[in-house]
Amino acid sequence: MKKIIAFLIRYVPRKYLQRVAGVGLKIASLFYRGSAVQCPVCNTGFRTFLPYGRINPRPNALCPSCLSLERHRLIWVYLNEKTDFFKRKLKVLHIAPEACFITPFEKIHGEGYITADIESPLAKVKMDIHSIPFSENTFDAVLCNHVLEHVRDDIQAMREIHRVLKPGGFSIQQVPFFNPVPATTFEDNTITDPREREKIFGQDDHVRKYGHDYGKRMQMAGLNAIEDPFVNELSDDVRQKFGLVKGEIIFVGRKSL
Repeated sequence: MKKIIAFLIRYVPRKYLQRVAGVGLKIASLFYRGSAVQCPVCNTGFRTFLPYGRINPRPNALCPSCLSLERHRLIWVYLNEKTDFFKRKLKVLHIAPEACFITPFEKIHGEGYITADIESPLAKVKMDIHSIPFSENTFDAVLCNHVLEHVRDDIQAMREIHRVLKPGGFSIQQVPFFNPVPATTFEDNTITDPREREKIFGQDDHVRKYGHDYGKRMQMAGLNAIEDPFVNELSDDVRQKFGLVKGEIIFVGRKSL
């Protein structure tokens, strides 16, 4: 299973994988049912989560029922415990929507929940993040996870997120960090060889390797950056139950009132 998943996510384009992955994994999930871990997104219990990763798959990472990863489950718990996201209907823009979130978020926020992407078959709106087709001060929340490492100009993209947020609104903007994490974000668009890009940036479709200055880049775009070590506040038992990674930071961008 580990080798199959690694092959698929490395060589099958994401837009095709999104269409078919859920069916196969839901069948596989029947053989993993148990109580050692539980996905907070779909409330399903398993003996273990599936491995996930392109080269060296991480153990206990992928929910075989809803396809959530560690970062998705952390975001879910964070939104539930530290925001009003699940307590009232909001205007939400979800950029590059993850399959595990779409149905539950639609149930909560109805027509106010907008999914958008430049190519994803899961998105309602086709959109270039560099020029978001919505008016300023439209959304209470923007979700943009593992997107900015792919885009040409991440500062411009974050300026657009800031623009469409309502005053007091927030964004969740997770990006990958690869060890060793540099002090400053590294970009070089002259590197075009796919193998070299994978070696330097972590994946061949990434255009930058984020450093410890990511929060400062968010501030450059006008957002008030919050680096929340929320996962460290949870007990070891909760982290184990939900398959969360100690030390992962939630990056929140807030728009001033």
